[in-house]
Amino acid sequence: MLIVKKFGGSSVANKERIFRVAERCIEEYKKGNDVVVVLSAMGDTTDELLAKAADINPNAPKRELDMLLTTGEQVSVSLMAMAMHALGVPAVSLNAYQVMMHSTSRYGNARFKRIDSERIRHELDSRKIVIVTGFQGVNKYDDYTTLGRGGSDTTAVALAAALRADACEIYTDVDGVYTADPRVVKNARKLKEITYDEMLELATSGAKVLHNRSVEMAKKYGVQLVVRSSLNLEEGTTVKEVAKMEKMLISGVAGDKNTARISVLGVSDQPGVAFKIFHTLAKNNINVDIILQSVGREGSKDISFTVSQEDLKPALAILEEYQEPMTIREIKWEDTVAKISIVGAGMMSNPGVAAKLFESLYNNGININMISTSEIRITVLIDEKEIDKAMQAVHDGFGLGDV
Repeated sequence: MLIVKKFGGSSVANKERIFRVAERCIEEYKKGNDVVVVLSAMGDTTDELLAKAADINPNAPKRELDMLLTTGEQVSVSLMAMAMHALGVPAVSLNAYQVMMHSTSRYGNARFKRIDSERIRHELDSRKIVIVTGFQGVNKYDDYTTLGRGGSDTTAVALAAALRADACEIYTDVDGVYTADPRVVKNARKLKEITYDEMLELATSGAKVLHNRSVEMAKKYGVQLVVRSSLNLEEGTTVKEVAKMEKMLISGVAGDKNTARISVLGVSDQPGVAFKIFHTLAKNNINVDIILQSVGREGSKDISFTVSQEDLKPALAILEEYQEPMTIREIKWEDTVAKISIVGAGMMSNPGVAAKLFESLYNNGININMISTSEIRITVLIDEKEIDKAMQAVHDGFGLGDV
């Protein structure tokens, strides 16, 4: 069997944890399996590097940031290879250039185009454990790129797909996928399994257990994922195409504080105006989530939408630059908002789910600003200060903590 194992930064934060991970991988190797390990940077390394960059140049070019940040994973994989050699097992560390993990050219948020598997295959044939840097790729200019926060998950899934691995295991500091973040909702419950679609909606809605693009890729290539703890041997949560959801109406609640709202007021109430606004934002790689448009009045209308907080300044700059051709009278924004989402395949065939959500928020005095829905997700925008209380209220309202 060929098994891909991914470990996050907290799993390799110090010497003790590095050796613990090394021993866990060696145990798999000694069963006769081929093992590919994907690692994030140690502990808070990425945050520390970003702080150093900001101290030198708060507006550093994204290419140079990627050049800097990719060093964190190189430290992790080389130390891990050294640990495995110390334990008497052959291992080799490889970065994105040595594997040749081809990516798009967007620095800071690149996507994989293809992966050359020859080097990894050669090392596996030599009965070595192969340790690969997560979070990074190489673009057409031979520059390093990064995949965005959580990108090591995507590296692991991409490698599992390219190598046709028999298993892809994502190790993190929680022991599976829960009905809500257990650090916020104390009675959150671990799920045995969850569908790709539900996991993708949860990840996109703020659940940090898996990178949303990794789930997207796993669904596309049929890579079955298992989310497990690196700190214990408990069974985790399986992410796959079809799951038995234990007759649950919804599978989870997610909260996202990384949200900002922008309102463009007094735009012309005529065809093509919304297209101009959102096409221009899309061309500049600004991802828009919830959209709310008012009813036209006296030849004008208002449009509100949400973006991530890191996209707020670039979005405002674009809207101000094109304010006149877009017929925008006024631009307002707010960065003290948060999204709360419920996700579940059960809501497709059960009326009253939205009403239960709104009732849970109303009973706790929480006001709703905007609403967005899909087949298996309902998202509402609320005040950022209310997010933890809202998650607990909604979780309890749907009885997700009940055994």
